[in-house]
Amino acid sequence: MKQEHSRRLRTILKSELNARNKITAIGALAVRVLRYGFGIINWRNEEIKKIDGKTRKMLTMYKMHHPKANIDKLYVKREGGGRGLVQIEAAYKAEIINIAEYLNTNYKEDQFVNIVKSHESAQPNMNSIIITAAKITEELSQPNERSDAKQYGIQHIKARLGESLKKKWKNKVMHWQYIRNTDRQLIGEEDTSLWLSNGDLKAETESEIVAAQGQALQTKC
Repeated sequence: MKQEHSRRLRTILKSELNARNKITAIGALAVRVLRYGFGIINWRNEEIKKIDGKTRKMLTMYKMHHPKANIDKLYVKREGGGRGLVQIEAAYKAEIINIAEYLNTNYKEDQFVNIVKSHESAQPNMNSIIITAAKITEELSQPNERSDAKQYGIQHIKARLGESLKKKWKNKVMHWQYIRNTDRQLIGEEDTSLWLSNGDLKAETESEIVAAQGQALQTKC
């Protein structure tokens, strides 16, 4: 699965698609190969992070990601000033939550789902989807939400994953000026991100502009 993911990723990066379409194709064609194994294969967290690292390395090789550009910004939605790439780690967490939510919702109506849930509940903590999902939900929930963490669905989790990436970006000393200035309404987020949302540029051009934009904000502030 990892080999097929790399093959598809390389094929997309070699194509003549513009920057936005390459990012979309990676999520739709390459990441999807790995999604099929989430919840079935016992992926190690370190292994998933390694795939993310290899993806960024290939993006840099094909001039789609500048070496000095912020990593977290790569995974933030384009409407929020990022590049919109699907993070494998975030996709894994969302898929685990999705499967656990399905098992907890449908086990009374479907005898086979009930069998699967019983099997999962008997697994060791590190192999149980339900226990792993509960840990991820607790990790992403705010302190005042943890007692009610089970009531949140997949859409809430996806929103939390996006917020956590943006928070990491904001907490970096050399890269936080863009978010700081949008929060203070010194620059318009929608207008500033319009060129990213349109995505008409070549991959290498977009990569250079994103890196230059970040360096300009650092120098100015």
